[in-house]
Amino acid sequence: MKTKVLITGVAGLLGSHFSRYLLDKGFEVCGIDDLSGGYKEYIDPRVKFYCYGLSDKFNLENVFQKIKPDYVYHFAAYAAEGLSPFIRNFNYSNNLLCSVNIINQCIKHDVKKLIFTSSMAVYGANSVPFEETMQPAPEDPYGIAKYTVEMDLKQAHDQFGLNYSIVRPHNVVGIYQNIWDKYRNVIGIWIRRVLSGKTIQIFGDGEQKRAFSDIKYCMEPLEKLMLAGDGEIFNLGSDKEYTLNQVAKIVQEVALEWNWDTSIEHVEQRHEVKDAYCSHAKAKMDLGFKDKTDLKQTTREMFEWAISQPDRKVKQMEYEINKGMYNFWK
Repeated sequence: MKTKVLITGVAGLLGSHFSRYLLDKGFEVCGIDDLSGGYKEYIDPRVKFYCYGLSDKFNLENVFQKIKPDYVYHFAAYAAEGLSPFIRNFNYSNNLLCSVNIINQCIKHDVKKLIFTSSMAVYGANSVPFEETMQPAPEDPYGIAKYTVEMDLKQAHDQFGLNYSIVRPHNVVGIYQNIWDKYRNVIGIWIRRVLSGKTIQIFGDGEQKRAFSDIKYCMEPLEKLMLAGDGEIFNLGSDKEYTLNQVAKIVQEVALEWNWDTSIEHVEQRHEVKDAYCSHAKAKMDLGFKDKTDLKQTTREMFEWAISQPDRKVKQMEYEINKGMYNFWK
């Protein structure tokens, strides 16, 4: 019998790519997504798809009871760190309480292992490059939610024997990314703005440092976590960091290759960690992780794909707090 894998957030960037990867390797893949952050067209037709939100405990129970997954990859999240202080209730409901619902089901249905995608946001303003041994110190509600789930997983293991691994991916990019969400996925945001005849907006002076990783290099280490890294945490992403000014220049140069001319605009600084990138020594040693990201080539692939996409509506969140809202999000 085929190994059954359930992926939450299967219409998102990680879910859409990883489901294809597993299907091509002979796994049976089921997916859950409420399509609030991804699109049904991005889901491989071979996936047994369930269109539910993870807050829907009744239907979530039915899915687990029906498919009896061997492994669960919990990718579903709303990863907008800078926005999370203004949508606190949504953030904790979506990223924390929905994760608890998944953990409960994995315990009840004796899942062999739950692989959870946390975030680099848990490190906060630790010194770079971030290492897994550092004490988390998240500085925004999104990072707080992710770290809380990490701690809950440890408790679920200690009391109920739930096997798990935690991955902290960062700034993963590729086709099937939601470029119509103006709050997250900076390269995608810039590509969408260019195609809309707008400027590339940089928050602050643009000297913030980040590392961007092509999603294709995350696939094999994610698969290996089924049988490796029990109870462990792994950073996953590119080793090469850039300033946002450098990344904006790459997007601008790639756009010119398709005769899209744009300018770079600096807007007000938002509250964020100045430098955020990771060490991947542990993933390289334990999971054979090899990152060969060519950021300009990956940006080309994204730009060419974005040109072929329909003109979708740009996401506008309902803010719970308007005090101190940045002008670029008003």
